[in-house]
Amino acid sequence: MVGSMDELEERVRRQLYRFQDLAEQMAAVRGRETSEDGAVMAEVDGNGALRDLQFGHAISRMTPDEFEQVVVATSAAAARAAFERRAEVVNRFNEEMAG
Repeated sequence: MVGSMDELEERVRRQLYRFQDLAEQMAAVRGRETSEDGAVMAEVDGNGALRDLQFGHAISRMTPDEFEQVVVATSAAAARAAFERRAEVVNRFNEEMAG
């Protein structure tokens, strides 16, 4: 319960800042993974969009199928890491809002 208009304004202002912080934290979420052999590094954002993909010299020894598999597997691992980080951000936010 809110006792005065000033208290209400302050409460709304704090919640607005929390939402702005959430938006900034969500935009900053990244997942980055490198394949075991170091051939591929993939980075994705919190929505799973590929942001960076780098290749090492080891790709020159791969068949096209091996190359495809390592790119997909590494990118998927990066996406999983990003989604886990995003879930942590959302869970922290929900705990703060509930408290």
